[in-house]
Amino acid sequence: MQRTIERYSMYTKEIPIHKLEMEQRTQHLMIETANMFKNIEFLEVSKRKLLGQGLGSCSVEELQEIGSQLEQSLKNIRARKAQLFKEQIQQLKVKERMLLEDNKQLCEKCTGSGKSWQQLLIQRRNAINDSAPNNQCSKVVTELFIGLPQNR
Repeated sequence: MQRTIERYSMYTKEIPIHKLEMEQRTQHLMIETANMFKNIEFLEVSKRKLLGQGLGSCSVEELQEIGSQLEQSLKNIRARKAQLFKEQIQQLKVKERMLLEDNKQLCEKCTGSGKSWQQLLIQRRNAINDSAPNNQCSKVVTELFIGLPQNR
């Protein structure tokens, strides 16, 4: 019986320690949560200012800081955009070289007259230019019949 009482006493002494630790943890988490809410509010206000909203309460220095942040953002965006365009141009140049090589091989297969593929290409361009309309309007007469063929 004495042993059981001793075990009970030990157990009840441990419980307040756990409760105290839990209360401290809870208090710490509540403080951390409050700080996070403050940070979120600050970020939302900053975002609104960068979007041009809520600027009425800003001082000249704040407005200049926002302007410089926006200018830096624009520089970064333009640099990334230029980089993407350069990459696309390089890809297109590689594709152009491949297509020209394919065209050269096809021209060499098709020609038996001894003409080079450049000469054939020039002839082809001339043919296309000659067949292009000369900005003259030509009238095309069409007739539309509605109904069965025997009624025409």
